[in-house]
Amino acid sequence: MIEAELKARVHAPEAVMQRLDERATARVEVYQDTYYDRLDGSLEKADQELRVRTVHGAESTRTVLTFKDAAVDGVSGSKPEHETTVADADAAHAILRGLGYVPVIAFEKRCRNYDFVARGRRLLATLVRVPEIDGTFIEVETIVDEDDLGPALQTIRAVLADLGIGPDDLTRETYTAAVAAQRG
Repeated sequence: MIEAELKARVHAPEAVMQRLDERATARVEVYQDTYYDRLDGSLEKADQELRVRTVHGAESTRTVLTFKDAAVDGVSGSKPEHETTVADADAAHAILRGLGYVPVIAFEKRCRNYDFVARGRRLLATLVRVPEIDGTFIEVETIVDEDDLGPALQTIRAVLADLGIGPDDLTRETYTAAVAAQRG
């Protein structure tokens, strides 16, 4: 399955948040993300990602192991994604290290997640703040088969437009690269 996703910088976060609040109830969560690679950086070179994410919500904490393969769409950066919940975050980290992966970067994301349906598609819109990066971002995504990627991205663009986010606001900048640059 492909994570069809577009990401944009948000210039009026309060207005976008208000429009999203009209669509769905926000789920406020803090993500603790740790990205792994091999010592030779082969995952990064192959445009792949391996991540352990611990999500702290108001009522629960969960940990998710994610592998993202190379982008299948150069414009959006949409990638095949494989994800599973793990019962023990420490064990997940230990397993990856035991397999020879090393933590490359870890950082926090503060998120407001909105699940809703638009044009018959189940979408997740997330307003994101990363304390080490200036600004607010929005990610809108859905999971699709590769042959449905184009129509899914059209739906996402329409939702972004409804939220006041234009094509010039879209970015392929990654949080990992921005945090790494900030840290020097």
